Amino acid sequence: MLVGLTIRDLVLIDQLSLPLDNGLCALTGETGAGKSILLDALGLALGSRADSGLVRRGAERAAVTAEFAIPADHPVRTLIREQGLEDGDGGLIVRRVVGADGRSRALLNDQPVSVSLLRQLGGLLVEVHGQFDTQGLLDPRNHRDILDAAGDHGEMLATVAAAWRAWRTAVDTLRALEEEIAKARAEEDYLRHAATELEELDPQPGEEASLAERRAILMNREKLIDALSAALDAVAGDRGADRSIAQAARPLERLQDQAGGRFDPILEALDRAAAELAETTAALQGLMGDMDLEPGGLETIDERLFALRAAARKHSVAVDDLPALRDAMVERLDLIEDRSSRLGELARQADAARHDYLAAAGHLSDARRRTATSLDRAVATELPPLKLDRARFMTAVDAMAEHEWGPSGQDRVAFQVSTNPGAPPGPIGRIASGGELARFLLALKVVLARSGSVPTLVFDEVDSGISGAVAAAVGDRLARLGAQAQVLVVTHSPQVAARAASHWRVRKEDHGDHALTKVDRLVDGDRLEEVARMLSGASITDQARAAAASLMATQPAAGGDLGNGDFGDGVLNLGR
Repeated sequence: MLVGLTIRDLVLIDQLSLPLDNGLCALTGETGAGKSILLDALGLALGSRADSGLVRRGAERAAVTAEFAIPADHPVRTLIREQGLEDGDGGLIVRRVVGADGRSRALLNDQPVSVSLLRQLGGLLVEVHGQFDTQGLLDPRNHRDILDAAGDHGEMLATVAAAWRAWRTAVDTLRALEEEIAKARAEEDYLRHAATELEELDPQPGEEASLAERRAILMNREKLIDALSAALDAVAGDRGADRSIAQAARPLERLQDQAGGRFDPILEALDRAAAELAETTAALQGLMGDMDLEPGGLETIDERLFALRAAARKHSVAVDDLPALRDAMVERLDLIEDRSSRLGELARQADAARHDYLAAAGHLSDARRRTATSLDRAVATELPPLKLDRARFMTAVDAMAEHEWGPSGQDRVAFQVSTNPGAPPGPIGRIASGGELARFLLALKVVLARSGSVPTLVFDEVDSGISGAVAAAVGDRLARLGAQAQVLVVTHSPQVAARAASHWRVRKEDHGDHALTKVDRLVDGDRLEEVARMLSGASITDQARAAAASLMATQPAAGGDLGNGDFGDGVLNLGR
């Protein structure tokens, strides 16, 4: 609730500290005294537009501070923590300062914040209703949320939202695979042709380097053969090294026994040399055999290299990457078939998820229609005392097209009214006149009082254009709301003021060259005098005082009956 409003140098207010109570709080005073300034000040603190015209003449800046007491589990605390701000211990202090140059700054518990955050906070802390209200209950975008809150549909909404997310995830996964398969199928003919070509070519890792090496050898074949022939002749020819080693070994072998073992190391070395020469001879002869290829060997290698390099250019890869490319193409072709079978499985999953969503959304739609029927019946009971007995209120719950479905279900909800018998119902904000609209909103708010989380309600001249029993009925219902939340009402009706638990009078003081707005808290005799003034005008008579005392004496206790026995405490609980 709003526990205090402090204003400094705003329009006609120089300095004002206004402590506020729970329950119904009435603000009264002569027309033009400045009651609207108080509401403007509260709006400024909660993010409304600021301009230099709000600064009192001669002052450098205007400042408004609003202090709220809110429970620990209120949604506004979650919002504050999400912004990385300290939410304080119990209290919440919002301050807005506007300079004479029109610039403003905002503070939340002495922490700088944006004006947009103030507006979000304002929507959670204060709800304003008046003849020209275009938000809250009058905004069709809010009607579904209001109906769900009234019906306590939170669990069903969570189930529907979870089913929606599961369905959309399944659909997105299915569509992604469909697109992938479509793309793969569009390339399938190319993939099959290219994969077949590469499989026929059968490139091998490192093949290009091996072929290039063999090509270089073949291009120098004659020279290499001549070199090998010369080397082979030197090793194993008529005068080759192998003959020389054999000749060296023979005389030593004949006298080996007489040498007492001294020839043994030499003979062993000669044996090793002979073995090495034999290996060398074999290697030379092998290479000579490799060189003795068919005349077309170089041509075959050139054709192979050309084919490999042409394939590499075609696919914009290196020759050594062709084997991996071939394997990747084959794998993609295999995946097309695998994904096609996976497609059917995902389609079944998407259908099952859609069925689950439809079932959950259907249960929610049924609950909304039941809640709408109860809401319409409850509001209808509130209308006759407010002189709207010929009017009709109805909550339309209509099915939306599939492309409009979402995590909140399949329904469009709209509050509609008909103010004349036989007239078709229409949007509440367009059909009702200013006075009727304020009373419709009051009736609806009384019924919905328990389902709202906003701790402070403001009614700006909701009693405009009414008097007598209708004004008394308005006062009764405002008092009823005051038992559920803090209610601030700006009123010219003595019947409404008499029902207030707290009463402030707004007045204007003339100081010659300027005027100031002042606010006085009224108790006992002062309050009686104010209600009497509202009854009789400038000249307060004893009869007016007696009538005021009678009005104040008949004020119902908080939580008293509203004049119908259908709803017990007068506020409908639609959560069953």
